[in-house]
Amino acid sequence: MSGVWFLPALALVSCWLALNLLLRREAVLPMDHPNDRSLHVRPTPRIGGLGIMTGLAICVLLLRPEGVFVLTLAALGLCALSLLDDLRGLSVQVRFAGHAVAAGVALYVLPDLPSWSWWLLLPVLVWMTNLYNFMDGSDGLAGGMALFGFASYGIAAWIGGAESFAFLAWIIAAAAVGFLLFNFPPARVFMGDAGSIPLGYLAAALGLAGWATGLWPITFPLLVFSPFIVDASLTLLRRLLRGEKVWQAHRSHYYQRLVRLGWSHRRLALAEYGLMVLAGVSGLLLVRHPDWQSAFVVLWAAFYFALAVVIDHRWKESGLAY
Repeated sequence: MSGVWFLPALALVSCWLALNLLLRREAVLPMDHPNDRSLHVRPTPRIGGLGIMTGLAICVLLLRPEGVFVLTLAALGLCALSLLDDLRGLSVQVRFAGHAVAAGVALYVLPDLPSWSWWLLLPVLVWMTNLYNFMDGSDGLAGGMALFGFASYGIAAWIGGAESFAFLAWIIAAAAVGFLLFNFPPARVFMGDAGSIPLGYLAAALGLAGWATGLWPITFPLLVFSPFIVDASLTLLRRLLRGEKVWQAHRSHYYQRLVRLGWSHRRLALAEYGLMVLAGVSGLLLVRHPDWQSAFVVLWAAFYFALAVVIDHRWKESGLAY
């Protein structure tokens, strides 16, 4: 694999160039206008994901990673579907049908999965596909999760001897750096569905692929991406229990409440980056010491529970409405 070390750098540069070119035609770009879910106050282009996917597409065609090439093609298909949704608007049924098809592709190509597991893993994949979309609401947040999450995948795959898998993960992480050059607070572009949907899909599909091929335990991808998984899942559960319409726009994620409590986007991003690094390092330790799995699950569950309690308490004290 000595001839592909340049690919992560190519992904970063390709993303940066693509976004520079797109921003020259800002007048015709899909814009993210402030709404009930927003933390921003002015219209902002939501084309950052196109830069990330451009870097991924170029480099994947050169790398052609063994075993997971089909997953990247499915992710690029989700990018095209999401771009069409950004430009024209698609029904919820059409969008979720596309997500389900991509999830089915992932389960079909993964080795040795029992047929009964599809009923469990298909909704998990669809949920994870939408996870980034729910969490892409603050400057630098989704790009940072892509950087640290996929970089951790790459390190674990490299340790396990899966070099092409590792480079694929590092390509995604490097493309995310190119995006962050435009999205770190104050953001000039947002990721948009064309980036958040395929990134959520790849986080889940590559996590399952690594587990199915013996690179890591199933708890590894859950821990690495836990800053997003926990926030989005707890928020969904809370809204369901409150009888809210979960498909409607809102600003009740934990990260959104921190901003509304007075945190700047920069402070939130840096704090989340620290959490993401800690989760990634813990995940890599888990790969090297799988016998620590139970202890890690208990410790991280306790940590997230305590964090949620603290934010909930400060939110109630603030008197702000959900």
